[in-house]
Amino acid sequence: MHDPSERAGDWPLRRLMTEVVGSGHKSADDMTRPQAREAFERILAGDPAETTLGAFWLANRWKRNTPTELAAFTDVMRERSVETAAPDCDPVDCGANYDGKHTSALLGVAAGLVAAAAGTPVVTHSGDRVPTQEATAYRHVLDELGVRTDLTPEESAAMVDETGFGFYYQPNFNPGVDALYDRRAEMGVRTFVNTIETLANPADADVHLGSFYHLAFAKRIVDTFGEMESQDVSRVIMFQGLEGYDDIRPGTTVVAEYDGDFADYEIETAEYGMDFEREDLAVDDVAADSAAITEEVLTGERRDHFADAVALNAAVRIYAGGDADSIGDGLGLAQSAIAEGGAQDRLAALREF
Repeated sequence: MHDPSERAGDWPLRRLMTEVVGSGHKSADDMTRPQAREAFERILAGDPAETTLGAFWLANRWKRNTPTELAAFTDVMRERSVETAAPDCDPVDCGANYDGKHTSALLGVAAGLVAAAAGTPVVTHSGDRVPTQEATAYRHVLDELGVRTDLTPEESAAMVDETGFGFYYQPNFNPGVDALYDRRAEMGVRTFVNTIETLANPADADVHLGSFYHLAFAKRIVDTFGEMESQDVSRVIMFQGLEGYDDIRPGTTVVAEYDGDFADYEIETAEYGMDFEREDLAVDDVAADSAAITEEVLTGERRDHFADAVALNAAVRIYAGGDADSIGDGLGLAQSAIAEGGAQDRLAALREF
């Protein structure tokens, strides 16, 4: 970890609270890039007292962080904490919310393996029961499938190159943020750390796929990438995912896309011949049931609404990676990858890794 004695700054969190961010959501000022950088350097170094840190996190939640602040936080995180390991291929980085899902099936593992079988490498990353929801994330579904998840970043990169699908484990590639677990758990609400950890990009991918609750947040993330100094992605696709995760919603899903210009549009599942509702994707045990659904879809045993949802989510990943000109074209590639057995083979390779 970074030694606090190596830092030279004039903005401890208590002063930032008093003079900049702590006066309420209507009158608070935004931090400059240097102020935001110093703040997160101090947080990673364990500098602030617990009360001060909690107040700072809440003040930022109330006032809402700017792209400049989020970019500064992310840059510090990548410089001070994140250990990147880039595979030889160029994957799509799937930065889903680390605090997980608690109601509906997590389809990203299945979708990622289908995309990999269609020729689009995919990277996922998560921690273990991350606050505030402490719910099911990528790691837990992979564990249920018998896939190794406690990997070093170098092993994760090798996994991507060997199987087309990779998982990076937060405690191993982003230990500084992982060390904040207890303090985050005590907060009881999300903080900006929930946002920036999804932007860690441990594989140094050129494409980011993420999710949002509101369209304004997607625009803020696009602008955040534009202001970052630690990474330069060429394409960002965000969508209004189910439970805020990177799973397409049944019915209508709003998508925001940036590849030089910002655009937003809607995906209608009915346009792809799919007829299912949000309740149809609910499960009792998210980790175990999602793993079972993954295997059943990839082996062709299951051809219901879950299979449709997996294929559509894979299509979005294929499209994001530039291997299809449209989501519709990506859907055809995804369905072929399942029908021809390629996706099942990717799962077998992942288990053998």
